[in-house]
Amino acid sequence: MTRRTAAAFALTFAAVCLSANTAGAKPTPSLTPQQARAIVAPLYEALNEPAKKDVAALLARATNPDYKSCSTNQDCLNRTELAGQFKFFGGVIPDLHWRIVDLWTSGNRIVVRGEATGTPVAPLFGTPATGRPFRTISIDMFTVKGGKLSTAYHVENWEAAVAQVKGP
Repeated sequence: MTRRTAAAFALTFAAVCLSANTAGAKPTPSLTPQQARAIVAPLYEALNEPAKKDVAALLARATNPDYKSCSTNQDCLNRTELAGQFKFFGGVIPDLHWRIVDLWTSGNRIVVRGEATGTPVAPLFGTPATGRPFRTISIDMFTVKGGKLSTAYHVENWEAAVAQVKGP
């Protein structure tokens, strides 16, 4: 699957998920883009040079205590585990930066198209550090309860990042 095809699939998938409404559920007034940005801001702040941050405190500001971050439909981390993962990535990629490129809302759901950049100083998914940087896409789908994030389903194109780190 090409990067363009993968990105198109992810965006289409996100749009379908946002437009889906559970049978019998009351429609929830949509969050405004400004509200959504304010809710997700501490999480993305935690992803920017996380080795230098109090990641646990930033995640506590953004998420409910029972928050789940899922990389597949069944593989999820709780808030404490996620903070550890962010710190781990901060050690491997000290200059890690994650930015919000675009954001959509529907009811109590937020979808973020993000971009991650950085230069690994230690092996990244088994690939030795080469001094080469990467730039890759992410898609994050969040559910909000009580003004904080309750769940996330996310995909990142780490394959592209690793290929860039390897170089030609």
